[in-house]
Amino acid sequence: MRKLCTLCAAAGIVVTAFAATAPAHAAYHLIRWQDTGFCQIWDENIPTTPYPSNYTTIMGAVAPTFLDALIMKDGLLRAGTCSF
Repeated sequence: MRKLCTLCAAAGIVVTAFAATAPAHAAYHLIRWQDTGFCQIWDENIPTTPYPSNYTTIMGAVAPTFLDALIMKDGLLRAGTCSF
C-alpha cells in the first residue's frame, strides 16, 4: 500500500511539472457593453460568447495575459472610453 501511495505521489508530481512547463495559450480581449459602456475582460479560452450579444470588442489587439488586459482596461477607464 505504501508503494502505491508513493507511485501516485510521484505520478502527480510528474503531471504537475509537465503542466507547468507547457506554454499557456491564454488570450484576453476587452469587450464593451453598448448599453452601459462597461468594459470587461473576456477570456477567449472560454468556448462560449458573452450573453447578451450587445457588446463590441475594443481594440483588435489580443492581450496575452490577464495582467496585460487589466492594464489596457485601466488605460481605457482613465481615457473615458470605458465606464466603471
